[in-house]
Amino acid sequence: MAAATAHSNESAHAAAEAAPDSLYARMGGEAAVEKAVEVFYQRILKDAELAPFFASVDMKKQRRKQVAFMTYVFGGSGAYEGRDLGASHRRLIREQGMTHHHFDLVAGHLDATLQELGVAQDLKDEAMTIVASARPLIFGPAEAGAGAAKA
Repeated sequence: MAAATAHSNESAHAAAEAAPDSLYARMGGEAAVEKAVEVFYQRILKDAELAPFFASVDMKKQRRKQVAFMTYVFGGSGAYEGRDLGASHRRLIREQGMTHHHFDLVAGHLDATLQELGVAQDLKDEAMTIVASARPLIFGPAEAGAGAAKA
């Protein structure tokens, strides 16, 4: 319970720091990001191609990390303290065979989640541009172009 309270306090602090014109604020802030993460992972865990990547993952902890990450990349806070995207996905690529195809599936689930939650098209487009910018951070710059061309 203390961890949940600390997380809520961090989220409230992040919301207080968010610029009013940030994507985070325009999408609805903390409540919107938390709901998006909830729906997003429901979709991913039902996907037979993606679910195996999360078989041994503490999903409560994963959801908290994703809320913190989305808050940061959508402009809701000034700092992200998690591992960088390359480091956090390296084992998935090397040991579990994560590919650009899986990246595209995940991106598709986020796009569908935002659609389901009624996020305006311009905000959805902005969010998906941010997601696309993560590809070279996950796969490396040399690999990123190959995956984007396949998308």
